[in-house]
Amino acid sequence: MADNSHIKVCVGLSGGVDSSVAAYLLKQQGYDVFAMFMQNWHDADSTLHGDCEWEEDRFVAEMVARKIGIPFYFVDLSKQYRQRVVDYMFSEYEKGRTPNPDVLCNREIKFDAFLEIAQKYGADYVATGHYCRKEERNGVLSILEGTDPNKDQTYFLCQLSQEQLAKALFPIGHLRKPEVRRIAKEADLPSAEKKDSQGICFVGKVDLPTFLKQKLASVEGDVVEVFDPYYATDNLYQWQQKTLTGLLREGISLEQTVQYAPEEKVLTSDGEPLGESPFQADKVAALSDEDLQYLAQPIRYNLTFETETYRSGRKHIRKTRYKENPCGRIVGTHEGAQFYTIGQRKGLGIGGHANPVFVIATDTEANRVYVGEGHNHKGLSRFCLRVAPEEIHWIRTDLAMKPGEIRRYRVRIRYRQPLQSATLLMRESGLYILFDRPQRGISPGQFAVWYHDQEMLGSGVI
Repeated sequence: MADNSHIKVCVGLSGGVDSSVAAYLLKQQGYDVFAMFMQNWHDADSTLHGDCEWEEDRFVAEMVARKIGIPFYFVDLSKQYRQRVVDYMFSEYEKGRTPNPDVLCNREIKFDAFLEIAQKYGADYVATGHYCRKEERNGVLSILEGTDPNKDQTYFLCQLSQEQLAKALFPIGHLRKPEVRRIAKEADLPSAEKKDSQGICFVGKVDLPTFLKQKLASVEGDVVEVFDPYYATDNLYQWQQKTLTGLLREGISLEQTVQYAPEEKVLTSDGEPLGESPFQADKVAALSDEDLQYLAQPIRYNLTFETETYRSGRKHIRKTRYKENPCGRIVGTHEGAQFYTIGQRKGLGIGGHANPVFVIATDTEANRVYVGEGHNHKGLSRFCLRVAPEEIHWIRTDLAMKPGEIRRYRVRIRYRQPLQSATLLMRESGLYILFDRPQRGISPGQFAVWYHDQEMLGSGVI
């Protein structure tokens, strides 16, 4: 075994089993290991449990460090976390976008602010309990999917740079979760039976609207249900369907909506081939920037409801109601469009439907939330998205696409989503991702992440 005693590693010890085993394995491999627990949040009022979960986590982390026999330090990064993660969250939600705080936490905190402090303690590397693997070839660093097909966490690291990767270690990326649990149990680590953490990175499980209401005002507005006939009247939707149909290879028909399936599935690509696109390559390449911008544009709903008066009851009391509209109806109220996200099902408070009801769009300016009934509602599905030039991030900078280039990659737009085959087109106006099949719940503010085989190459904000 190589002599690693001269290499000093700081493990971000969270109190969970994954980081505990990461620390244990590094110690077993002879590294000079120390643990650092970071507190990123003080406000217990916003968590569902209403208590300081971090205090329990710190207690467990300290016991783990004592058991392994490594130094333990505590660092308060709550100021940096609020400025660089939470304030960004509030700003994005206020604009009607859906940010991912865990991605930001890794880019801005764990592998930046936390790394900086670890280096002051003499650390050569920072190690975490992420299920992913790191490789180096010819001086270029790569992030590969974790070996466990159900636990790959590369998505959360999609904004890391080559410089950050150079200082990162992922000791459990080659293991599966049951093996990690087994190692923790055999080593008698205090975190061996601890449940996996949920919720916002280092904040805990929160009720999102309650959390957001700390800064964003509640303003009542209408919830509007959109019916299928609306799409026959919407020019953009009709143009998109006609254009996509015109791109298809002969003998293939257009899938208009997502074929519903739960996303708790195998996440890793396992080297699965991309397959052939349903669209003709030459026709896709011939699309203008304007065409691509229209294809990537979400439907903007514009429904108006006229009122009419009628007489009701024995006394013929005059009342007002909305006239029937074949394209939609007002089905309820909400407390602020910024508190909802596309694809959301829970918390709508809308009854009287045979199938589940989902948010299909939000309009923060008009303070309206649009919903649709059923998993195959047209408003839930989109084929194309755009990443603005300034939001494109390549982990493999040596593979960055140039304007005019077209490549085939696998893409996901959220954690826990199985990888999807897509065509990427780089243009001066941005990076366009055209999926082979319609995608469910594409939301601005999310991160689109693209892969080649098992390697994560880059990402961008939708």
